[in-house]
Amino acid sequence: MGRNGTEDEVTNRFLLALPRAIRDETLSHVDPVEFPKGHIIYRVGAPVEHLYFVNRGLISLVKNMEDGRSIEIGAIGIEGFLGIFALYDDGLRTAIVESMVQIPIKAFAIKLNTLKSKMMRHDAFREGVNKYHYLVVCQLAQNAACNCLHSLEERCCRWLLVASDSALADNFPLTHELLAMLLGVHRPSVSTVTATLQRAGLIRYVHGQVTIVDRIGIEKQACECYRALREQTDHLFG
Repeated sequence: MGRNGTEDEVTNRFLLALPRAIRDETLSHVDPVEFPKGHIIYRVGAPVEHLYFVNRGLISLVKNMEDGRSIEIGAIGIEGFLGIFALYDDGLRTAIVESMVQIPIKAFAIKLNTLKSKMMRHDAFREGVNKYHYLVVCQLAQNAACNCLHSLEERCCRWLLVASDSALADNFPLTHELLAMLLGVHRPSVSTVTATLQRAGLIRYVHGQVTIVDRIGIEKQACECYRALREQTDHLFG
């Protein structure tokens, strides 16, 4: 392997889908990084100089409104990387939404220009980027429909599953305040939903830590969006 990574460290699905030689070459140019919960990786208008392959954890793409309210419009986990739009045009080298760590992150950081050069040199890498770009657009479209059409309980269950997948664990930090912000609702509504899920034996919530006790049950309660995006990810990245 390269100087900065080893094969058994990689859980990022974009990287794992690359041909071995291209993956090894890419990993020789990365720096492992870790970010705590609540860390802001990009602020709106900030220059995008590095991109981040998520190896564990979850990043929320958050839109902040003038009245102080915020909502998650998308999330990036182990399926991809943060900063894809900066690859396509120099005019997109500044962040258009806030990127906030929701579940502590372990990632591989790579310079933007280094990644752009790999797109130019390797057809397989460029194809992978195009696939991930397509997946991001699918996610944004699915989220828009989900926020309008599905119940809070369905959306909450979906978010818990996405978080668990990228945390690579059934237990992860989560507060009611944060979940309310991500889902665009008031805290009491989230408290009611999580209490219902806990009484049903689907989750356990203690001191800001949630544990998925019955994953099959949570999947049954989640809306179709979780399954649709998981199937799309599997189709694109194996």
